[in-house]
Amino acid sequence: MDLKQLEYFVRVAELGSFTRASIALDVAQPALSRQVRLLEVELRQNLLTRNGRGAIPTEAGRLLLAHGRGILHQVERAREELGRVRGALAGRVAVGLPSSLARVLTVPLTRAFRQQMPDASISISEGLSVAMQESLVNGRLDIAVLYNAQPSTDIDISPLLEEDLALVQARPPGLQEDPSPGPISLKAVAELPLVIPSRPNAIRMHVESELANIGCRLKIALEIDGVSAILDLVADGAGCAVLSRNAVANSVRPSAFTVRKIRDPALRTKVSLATSSLRPATLTQQATLTLIRQIVDQLPKPD
Repeated sequence: MDLKQLEYFVRVAELGSFTRASIALDVAQPALSRQVRLLEVELRQNLLTRNGRGAIPTEAGRLLLAHGRGILHQVERAREELGRVRGALAGRVAVGLPSSLARVLTVPLTRAFRQQMPDASISISEGLSVAMQESLVNGRLDIAVLYNAQPSTDIDISPLLEEDLALVQARPPGLQEDPSPGPISLKAVAELPLVIPSRPNAIRMHVESELANIGCRLKIALEIDGVSAILDLVADGAGCAVLSRNAVANSVRPSAFTVRKIRDPALRTKVSLATSSLRPATLTQQATLTLIRQIVDQLPKPD
């Protein structure tokens, strides 16, 4: 059994599409289809049911998928163990970060990764927690930092930090210094027009849930997915936002905003590290998890 053919089959089965798998693997689709077909011929089994919507594993395909993941993982572990003999970790790690933390984590994580694992490579992408959780399951990500991660049999979750959410408003014209605006009640926040991500964004769902608990609803000015775009619109006067202090502190123009603590009740969101439970973490991935924790521990704590 050819390992490359097995890798191609696993990726097609995980992504449910030859087209998506060809993009993820950077392999031409005809070549990908041919290699998977050669594997089917060798095993004398149809592994995938092909239709206009994609490719679905057959019963035999599901069985091979379970074994294939384990085989490929063990091969990767063997490569890493051999790398350790020469004193280095190797392999590639794909990390997903939420936009509000990507700006503060990407540079120190990349720098530390290169210093400690020069023979390995890292890929960092930004995304919404729901999409990143799906990417963990289908193998496009190895590690993700998620807001308010929901329990799942497909992923392993461990706490990373907790962040207070605050009301973000445009700084009034002519106001040069922060007057330290006082806190605002959650009920009062419900009366303000908000620029907020669309569902199922984790922070949006959390804010809606907490408002429902006190008998209030969101007053939505605009639904925008993307922290930078939300802050640009707030600065332009389109409304207010509910974001973490880190999101504002690491924005392009933090001085353009005032940040007010929310109380009665306070809004706090949980940030977790997540990995796939379907594929045990490799040594390089484990080292990357440790790096992320170390960097987060060194972040300045908001007042």
